[in-house]
Amino acid sequence: MRRVLLLIAALVVAAPSATAAETRDITIAVSGDMLVHEAVWRQAAAYADGDGYDFRPMLRRVRPLIAGADLAFCHVETPLTARTTAPTAFPVFSTPPALATAIRRAGFDACSTASNHSLDQGPAGVAATLRALDASHVRHAGSARSAREARRPLILETASGVRVALLAFTQVTNGQVPDPAWRVNDIGSDARPILAQARQARRLGADVVVVNLHWGIELQHEPTGEQAALARKLGSSGLITAIVGQHAHVVQPIRRAGGALVLFGEGNLLSGQAKAAEFGLPAETQDGLIGLLRIRVPATGPATLRRIDYAPIYVDHADYVVVPVGADRSKPEYEASLARTTAAIGHGPHFGAWRRMTP
Repeated sequence: MRRVLLLIAALVVAAPSATAAETRDITIAVSGDMLVHEAVWRQAAAYADGDGYDFRPMLRRVRPLIAGADLAFCHVETPLTARTTAPTAFPVFSTPPALATAIRRAGFDACSTASNHSLDQGPAGVAATLRALDASHVRHAGSARSAREARRPLILETASGVRVALLAFTQVTNGQVPDPAWRVNDIGSDARPILAQARQARRLGADVVVVNLHWGIELQHEPTGEQAALARKLGSSGLITAIVGQHAHVVQPIRRAGGALVLFGEGNLLSGQAKAAEFGLPAETQDGLIGLLRIRVPATGPATLRRIDYAPIYVDHADYVVVPVGADRSKPEYEASLARTTAAIGHGPHFGAWRRMTP
């Protein structure tokens, strides 16, 4: 009863304020690497039953988490180029474009495409990836087919009218140099290109700026000093609302840097790393999370990232279905994954409410 009275009192106090009435709260879902190894595409071929590849069943269990957000962003690490030829995996990837169909079906609105594998199939691979996403009505940021496309920040609008920019950059390109430089947003550890694009997005009317970074050291839970320094520069700029990352293929923590909350690494959304005997990688590469960025956009003043909730997930290699392990602990490996992810994330007053993010 006390809770009800408090809620009613809050509503009564807030009602006369025009500013409070115009404040909008939005949720943006973000997720980890989509890294399609041979075992993953073979399972997609089995799901398609002789008719190409079908990745949709792999993401069906996390769809409620993704589609329930105001906007949802994924990370496509590998080029979507295996339309007429056999797909390939590590070290040079070529992924069936059917993945784009599954991305859209899962509820994603846009994907970052700047990664260490962006140039695996050269400039033609960049173009094919973006065509595949376009065909499935998925927007993209981080790589481009032209200088003009590269100069234009991606800005999406929520149903409530909040304009959100997605900026995507990579610190690593596997030794390949983008040529021309605009082909992939490759920044090393330099904050200036990111801040320049954030300023442009603000000039174009973005209320919220989300920066996606492909950074860090693979298989390392702890962010590097380079990651922390870059995060501090970005977080203290006043231009960027949220910073999220991939590349480590294991979950990295949520921490404050430069006054901003940073989700350093979301682990993997979809991969076959731990399954592949030739890799010998740990079970942690099957772990990941779907982050929920809780952002408040006031009538006046800057938007703020109030907290980050997250839903731990696990790639079950029995069928390559991504499992929300906060809700399903029916297998010992799900329990173990949940424990690893919550330990890697850490604890703080502005994140950690994964129980509320289970379907």
